[in-house]
Amino acid sequence: MLNYLTVSNTLPFDFRRATLIGRVWVEGKGPVLVQVRDNGIYDLSGIASTSSQLLQLPDPASAVRKGTAGQSPMFSTAVVLANSAQENRDKAVPWFMAPCDLQAIKAAGVTFVASMLERVIEEQARGDAAKSEAIRRDVVAVIGDDLSHVIPGSPQAAKLKEALIAQGVWSQYLEVGIGPDAEIFTKSQVMSAVGLGAEVGIHPRSVWNNPEPEAVLAVNSYGQVKGVALGNDVNLRDFEGRSALLLGKAKDNNASCAIGPFIRLFDENFRLEDVRELAISLDITGDMGLDDNGEEPDPFTLHAVSDMRKISREPLDLVRQTLNDNHQYPDGFMLFLGTMFSPTQDRLGPGTGFTHKAGDVVRISTPQLGCLVNRVNRSDKIPPWTYGIRALMRDLALRGAVL
Repeated sequence: MLNYLTVSNTLPFDFRRATLIGRVWVEGKGPVLVQVRDNGIYDLSGIASTSSQLLQLPDPASAVRKGTAGQSPMFSTAVVLANSAQENRDKAVPWFMAPCDLQAIKAAGVTFVASMLERVIEEQARGDAAKSEAIRRDVVAVIGDDLSHVIPGSPQAAKLKEALIAQGVWSQYLEVGIGPDAEIFTKSQVMSAVGLGAEVGIHPRSVWNNPEPEAVLAVNSYGQVKGVALGNDVNLRDFEGRSALLLGKAKDNNASCAIGPFIRLFDENFRLEDVRELAISLDITGDMGLDDNGEEPDPFTLHAVSDMRKISREPLDLVRQTLNDNHQYPDGFMLFLGTMFSPTQDRLGPGTGFTHKAGDVVRISTPQLGCLVNRVNRSDKIPPWTYGIRALMRDLALRGAVL
């Protein structure tokens, strides 16, 4: 994984115009909020102690640029990137963490037609990957493979619902896909997200699972979107397919949420409108396991793209459905926008579909936001999450930080 953790591979293509913030772990201090440039990372403690606090400012990007003007870098960006691979960290050197801290971590589900169809298939298959291909053919034969013309919550969507109920193929996933109310759920706990170079976790009992490459909005307590990151909404298809009531177990496990590599703040060079134009790539490399002769076959590779232009709900509508008169987030929230991608490429033989294996390297990237890289492991084999809000408050107090 080290060969991916370089300035050229990780930062946005227009990094000189981008206002990027991140968090680094500094031994003896804890998390430090930083601006990330190609030549170094710059301490933002004089502006804000947490990314949540920074995003409350009227113009965070301007504050960051002014606050670091004339400042010397804490460390070389290249050195910190190279030290961010979990298996090779030197405690004398900082490493990148998830760029969020006190924000709630929320997610919108079934926001793309392609993923909506896959959720229906999971439900019909009851979490059994072996049944998915036959069910996929049956479901597409009834409802088709393109519902992109249907506006969620519209009269047209209501008529389609009536027709599908009459045919006996209505689903709870179609309800949140084309109904008036979006699926908004808690993806992970505050401060539990992992960042660039960390391992991501798969529950040891899962045999059908996948990454979900997504754009993640950084929203403050006023409902203002101040920036965006990349994220991996790690998902256990077999758990959720058995019952939607297992969503918490399917989504929220140790290291099952990755966000990064940085938050790109909105400024004159990058705005919320640009998020709608992102094409988010997913690349997975791993192995196929031993072949029939007991020899290692060619490596497994998978490539796909999630096109944000095909999202069925507007990002700001998802923000409003998350924060409103009925629900508030005083420290802001990170909002996964969903993905059109549910991998179906066979990995272990015809009809088996895709599932992760320990050691897979997952890269989620788009030119405007850079590249988030993580390695897959079992959630019970990854070091447990132990650094929470109390620990952060303790370390900030010891540093004399202004909260």
